[in-house]
Amino acid sequence: MKKLRLTVASVAIGMLALSGCGQGGTPESSGDGDKAEAPEYSVATGVDLKDSKTWQKAKDAGEITIGVKKDQPGLGNVSAGSKEPEGFDIEIAKMVAAHLGFEPDQIKYTETVSANREPFLQQGNVDMVVATYTINDERKKVVDFAGPYYVAGQDLLVAEDSDIAGPDDLDGKKVCSVDGSTPAQNIEDKYTKAELVTYDAYSKCVTDLQSGSVDAVTTDDAILRGYAKQYEGEFKVVGKPFTEEPYGVGLPKGDDALRDAVNDALEEGMDNGDWKKAFEYTLGSTDGVDMPKVDRY
Repeated sequence: MKKLRLTVASVAIGMLALSGCGQGGTPESSGDGDKAEAPEYSVATGVDLKDSKTWQKAKDAGEITIGVKKDQPGLGNVSAGSKEPEGFDIEIAKMVAAHLGFEPDQIKYTETVSANREPFLQQGNVDMVVATYTINDERKKVVDFAGPYYVAGQDLLVAEDSDIAGPDDLDGKKVCSVDGSTPAQNIEDKYTKAELVTYDAYSKCVTDLQSGSVDAVTTDDAILRGYAKQYEGEFKVVGKPFTEEPYGVGLPKGDDALRDAVNDALEEGMDNGDWKKAFEYTLGSTDGVDMPKVDRY
């Protein structure tokens, strides 16, 4: 297996590839001068997770429902003229689904915002969530996680001419994030002199940043670099991550068989090169980026 975690430093290095990455998951150079090709994942046959109620329900329905973001370029985004979401999270979802025996056309993508990921899993609206979903102890009380499959760091997106150089410059500033997100909670808990504004989607925060209604948008650096590329010349990422955010696949609480199978899928993808192909297709070069190690919580 690879190194335990993707450090904030390596994320910062690796995510610089986003500045050269096409919007909405458009493939860019894989580091050897050629365009990265869309990955194809081998669909497992004969899968039988008889101890997983979630998997059995999906198998009986003929499709697996996966909660994703649809407003985060490079990670989970629906671009103009496209019906299907694209990005690294989407590729992870496809990779996992294939391991569980589902073809790409058997995946139903349901949009999840940060505030409804736990309720959607608890209520059975989705079978799993792959949506920049940070693993933390509070969430593990009500849902389970497989992974991590990625580790990011919280950063700030600001106007190109902003003098905000880090979180210590946020006193008296309006900072936007999304309801129920770890980044929003971090600002509320640790940077109490900032004025926190929240919405249900990061795209609304970016609109406010464009209009000058807020001074900064905060979330994981990978997401912010996608927006900086999308609005090139308007915004910049400060580039000083101040947390580590391990992304996991959210699962219904207590479905141990499904969690083990998804962890197996992630480990297999890291070992056989699928993870690397997914990253290069959506986020750019993996130079300087270490794959995280699955932690079987």
